[in-house]
Amino acid sequence: MLKINKEDALNYHSQNPAGKIEVVPTKPVSTQLDLALAYSPGVAEPCKAIAANKDDVYKYTAKGNLVGVISNGTAVLGLGNIGPDASKPVMEGKGVLFKKFAGIDCFDIEIDATDPDEFIRIVKSLEPTFGGINLEDIKAPECFRIETALREQMNIPLMHDDQHGTAIISSAALLNALEIVEKNIDAVKVVVSGAGAAAISCLRLYVELGLKIENVVVFDKDGVINQHRTDLAPLQMQFATDRTVTTLAEAMEGADVFVGLSAANVLPAELLLRMADNPIVFALANPDPEIVYEVAMATRPDLIMATGRSDHPNQVNNVLGFPYIFRGALDVRATEINEAMKLAAVKALAELAKDPVPDMVNKAYSDNTLAFGRNYLIPKPLDPRLITTISPAVAQAAIESGVARQVITDWAAYEDELRSRLGVNQKLMNRITSAAKSNPKRVVFAEGDNYKILKAAQILRDEGIAHPILLGNQEKINTIVRANSLDLEGCTIIDILQENEKREEYAELLYQKRQRRGITRYEGRRLLRERNYYGSMMLETGEADAFITGLSKDYGKSIIPSLQVIGVEEGVHRVAGMYIIQHKKGPYFFADTTVNIDPTAEEMVDIIGLTARGVRFFDTEPRIAVLSYSNFGSNPGALPDKARRATELAKKRYPDLLLDGEMQANTALNPQLLREHYPFSELAEKGANTLIFPNVATGNIAYKVLQEIGGAEVIGPVLMGMRKPVHILQLGASVREIVNMAAIAVVDAQTYNKPL
Repeated sequence: MLKINKEDALNYHSQNPAGKIEVVPTKPVSTQLDLALAYSPGVAEPCKAIAANKDDVYKYTAKGNLVGVISNGTAVLGLGNIGPDASKPVMEGKGVLFKKFAGIDCFDIEIDATDPDEFIRIVKSLEPTFGGINLEDIKAPECFRIETALREQMNIPLMHDDQHGTAIISSAALLNALEIVEKNIDAVKVVVSGAGAAAISCLRLYVELGLKIENVVVFDKDGVINQHRTDLAPLQMQFATDRTVTTLAEAMEGADVFVGLSAANVLPAELLLRMADNPIVFALANPDPEIVYEVAMATRPDLIMATGRSDHPNQVNNVLGFPYIFRGALDVRATEINEAMKLAAVKALAELAKDPVPDMVNKAYSDNTLAFGRNYLIPKPLDPRLITTISPAVAQAAIESGVARQVITDWAAYEDELRSRLGVNQKLMNRITSAAKSNPKRVVFAEGDNYKILKAAQILRDEGIAHPILLGNQEKINTIVRANSLDLEGCTIIDILQENEKREEYAELLYQKRQRRGITRYEGRRLLRERNYYGSMMLETGEADAFITGLSKDYGKSIIPSLQVIGVEEGVHRVAGMYIIQHKKGPYFFADTTVNIDPTAEEMVDIIGLTARGVRFFDTEPRIAVLSYSNFGSNPGALPDKARRATELAKKRYPDLLLDGEMQANTALNPQLLREHYPFSELAEKGANTLIFPNVATGNIAYKVLQEIGGAEVIGPVLMGMRKPVHILQLGASVREIVNMAAIAVVDAQTYNKPL
């Protein structure tokens, strides 16, 4: 289970700017005209238009893509009633998920009101601001009354995710589990532990799917819910049983399904033996389920089980639902999220699990066995098909049920629009990190006594991404660890100056390898006192799986030892460096940005081949532009001639690549410009996502400008063409960049000697 360090969490939220969200203008505001249009006097025109036609608020403002995440902090997951101020980090986090997975903007609003009537009045008054409302972390039974009243009074989509998100995801899992064990929902006996908002909402949706109320027994902390209870809300009492059972043990006799939304370890293993054949157990308490997964599976081998945890199969995770449900509801301007829309989400999610799993998902989880069955009831959160499956289903249900104010007719175009909202870049590093976690490798760091490396090592170990090996002075490392309250338990630390026997062994190997390239035994011993040589030799001898260096030395000095010790892979004439530029328009790949100072046209062809393979490594099909200051012969010069020649040669060597040049950078990235002026170009349809620079100066300058002032996140450089996984950091890379590079190195090691 992921280990979270208190100081890391506090630092993450407090680093400048504080919090996790910000407001970014979507229109230019750089000139006096811009300002006059954005505010007075130009802003009067959309105001007058909206006053004349209220629906024009969707045309002229952000309302149609804006959700309010609203809470009073009375039932924060795992923390209870902590109040509105303390709940704000959670609500900001929910806003981040909306944006990340569905491109939806959010304002979080924490309301200091526990009285339901006051809360209802405040939220109702916010309707002009938002296109939708996500209620969050409001305790039962007040949450039932609040949501019911607001749904009746408001004309925008509204959902209490604690109730309906869990209900929708678990319903999809339940339908598929029942199909696998060949049982009908109208015949199964269900036992539920918990009677809060999530549990009751789950039961209500199960009933919509065909579950019989008379087949349900519900327990809360005070015992069985029966007709004699007087302390519960009407929504809870609708599931009161008239059976004579009083204990969980009695209720579990012959039960087909157990659903837990209560507390850890409330289900004894022996009670599983009382259940019917092929029992289904959804133990959804977080972070610790009602019964430990390994214990449950050992007790009943015929069991199908789901939890709320990511380290077990069948994770019931609300992020599979709420971003895409609101996306579909917003896109048709629905007046509510009704039962038809929820059921549509359930069925879409259930059906998606039956489709073949894309290679990029298999790769992200390093599991080629993912297929509909007992251990795969619902899709994985990183499945890119979720938005194009659930959102259209919800939108269509809204249209058919009469709550949509805008009708979609071209569903293929709508799916394209959904894809364009995110691009691959939102999930690129998520997939790489998830793949790394599935099979972490030994990564040796040359600069192991640098604070950034040590901090990154702690994160890599805590998150299960890699097994760090740190080369450095033990005393210096201990000092840094104490000064910064780091925890490096489980990380290997090697002070190479104390490893005389191993250094001698490595020196002899280096001598044997390079004796005809100027390395004597004496020189080998001297070089092995340098960490870059020592770390490279660890990789070469199989004592590490990947090697990372470069944080404190320039690129050229950092790469030479690995080139001498490891060398390039067979069939490759030169290595090259590639940066990943993560931008809101999508991921872009820049090469060569680090290694080849001024390559010839023939050498650029090698770089193009390495880069195409590198881009595919990140589950992206390359669309390659060879750059210059000329567009298809528009300007003379040695540099355009070289780029043009490289393009011609590359097309002959790699006929299957989508490749064109020479062209200017703005031309390559602007499909409209290409179609208008150069419709013959192979890139005219979508533009380029991979840029090949004519020399290292242009590539290096371009990525650094984007990194500093272009609002892009830069990952890399990814070193391509080495015989084994070696990666060189940017000089002065941040901790996050080190962690990203290590994740890439781990996946590189996983695919070592495998086709990319």
